[in-house]
Amino acid sequence: MIDLILGTAGHIDHGKTSLIRALTGVDTDRLPEEKKRGITIELGFAQLTLDDVRLGIVDVPGHERFVRNMLAGATGVDVALLVVAADDSVKPQTREHLDILKLLNLDIGVIALTKCDLSNEEWIELVEDEVRELVRGTFLEEAPIVRCSAHTGQGLDDLRAAISAAAHRAAAAARRRQSAGPMRMAIDRAFTIAGHGTVVTGSVVSGSARPGDELMVEPGEIRVRVRGVQHHDQSVDEVRRGQRAAINLAGIHHDEVRRGHELATPDFLIPTRLLSARLGLLPTAVRPLKNRSRGRLHVGTAEVLCSIVLLDRDELRAGESALVQLFATEPVVAVWSQPFVLRSESPVLTIGGGQVLDPHAAKVRRSETGRIAKIGELTSGDEAVRAAAALYLYGLRPWKASELARLAGVVDCDAVVAQLRADKTLVEVAISPTRTALVHREAIDDIARRIEATLKKLHDEFPLNSLLERSRLVSRLDYLGSVELLDAVLADMQRQKKVRIGERGIALVGQGPQLTSGEQKLVDEIIEKHREAGFQPPTVADLKAAATKNQAVVPQLCKLAAAEGHLVEICAEFYLHAEALARLKQLLTEKLAGGTGIAVSELREVLSTTRKYAVPICEFLDRTGFTRRQGDLRVLAGQ
Repeated sequence: MIDLILGTAGHIDHGKTSLIRALTGVDTDRLPEEKKRGITIELGFAQLTLDDVRLGIVDVPGHERFVRNMLAGATGVDVALLVVAADDSVKPQTREHLDILKLLNLDIGVIALTKCDLSNEEWIELVEDEVRELVRGTFLEEAPIVRCSAHTGQGLDDLRAAISAAAHRAAAAARRRQSAGPMRMAIDRAFTIAGHGTVVTGSVVSGSARPGDELMVEPGEIRVRVRGVQHHDQSVDEVRRGQRAAINLAGIHHDEVRRGHELATPDFLIPTRLLSARLGLLPTAVRPLKNRSRGRLHVGTAEVLCSIVLLDRDELRAGESALVQLFATEPVVAVWSQPFVLRSESPVLTIGGGQVLDPHAAKVRRSETGRIAKIGELTSGDEAVRAAAALYLYGLRPWKASELARLAGVVDCDAVVAQLRADKTLVEVAISPTRTALVHREAIDDIARRIEATLKKLHDEFPLNSLLERSRLVSRLDYLGSVELLDAVLADMQRQKKVRIGERGIALVGQGPQLTSGEQKLVDEIIEKHREAGFQPPTVADLKAAATKNQAVVPQLCKLAAAEGHLVEICAEFYLHAEALARLKQLLTEKLAGGTGIAVSELREVLSTTRKYAVPICEFLDRTGFTRRQGDLRVLAGQ
């Protein structure tokens, strides 16, 4: 038996509910107010079996005030039944419902011309012409128009035959591949039944559910257990893709779940407030859509307000399409290629729709043309191209191969990942001491460009440093979230001779002070002389006098050695080697423990130096906060 969902569409009072009752014997108007007013307000459901096809029918409201309910019911529909009354012809909600069906990416349907018993032949022919004009250029252009009457039974057998033929075409369509994979059902109703607890209903979009299954309600990350399942009021062992389902849940109160939530395999859907998508504005839109306009986003059974950011233009004109980012006011869930509808905030009119491309997007700026191009690649018919683009956009967040089904519509995820590894699109890098990850080659290149730009800024800030402190680079790139990844990219850059990495730091090749071989030799000699001299180093004047060449640059070379951390400037006249200063601080820490102080004369003896050095050293230690002066003594600053 083939299970599919049939959804009705059409203007109010065109006979949708009466037609469903005539076909199935089920009255889908279930609310007292619906009975009283004679219109469908909420969604109604019935079942129609035609040979080997079992259709779950969703009867939607036709009144313009309840279009949001119609949108909720259209989720998961395989076959559309557009209903037009022969005595009334095409009306505003006929057009809007048809627009919605197109935007939801439906491609198979039937047109029912109802109430034919109330019109004459000539008028019916005129209505048929108007309907054909309405559907020209849409998926219903070649659909059969079946004249019928729910009151007299005229044409009902022909309508059943047309629906059966359409259903068989839908069963063979590519969307049937969604039968496999994770379970997913957009919830259109939630209520409680005494003695059973919470029950949710919806159309199963993919996968299946059985009693005992562990599932998740999203948004909300609420884990639930399936207590029982029903299909059109009958308890069954399983509900699957293409069926209307009522699922009794344990682990959740009915107040915690509502229309707009989804029931799915754990960890399959990830809530987000940001979607990247391709948006098309209807040709009938009365005004252009401005960048950062607000609208009503309908995705699944959810309706949320959103802000629409156009990625490559300032406005979208009627009939045009563009890449956009949708910033929702509440979390939603979606998967790659999922259709959505956009309605204006006020007045509430359907203005456009499209397909989700990145269901877990990060914010993209217009200047990031490379990232925008990758969003465009998510429209490719090649799974590997889509997967590569999705993983590039996913950035450095951890992922599993199975997530490519949600992110890029990939069927054989492991095979596609293997292909991307083989062609070096994905590169394995260390992201922690114990874990590696596959990262898009271009994402690594992006990190390399960020490193290069950051190092360039640091070179500008510290022009005398031939090597920059690694900690400065790490602190400015801490948003990467992985020092190991940074190291891996740096190592790759070193192999490409883009950076120099030494014990004392990192530098861009070609940046920093450019020394001649003679100047480099002299600076090495200066550093070594200070290392050997300990607490009685040569003065800058002494160094100039001792140099046989390059005397004029000796002061700059001393500053360069200090900038690189080899020397420490005590005063304008002399420097200490960094190792000597470290020994000095260790000696004083031990000697001044307990709050004792030390005079300059005593310090001279401890360091075996002269007053010429002892006094500037004491002033340096005071100035840098290591000691403080207390009369004629120095004590540790922290005491």
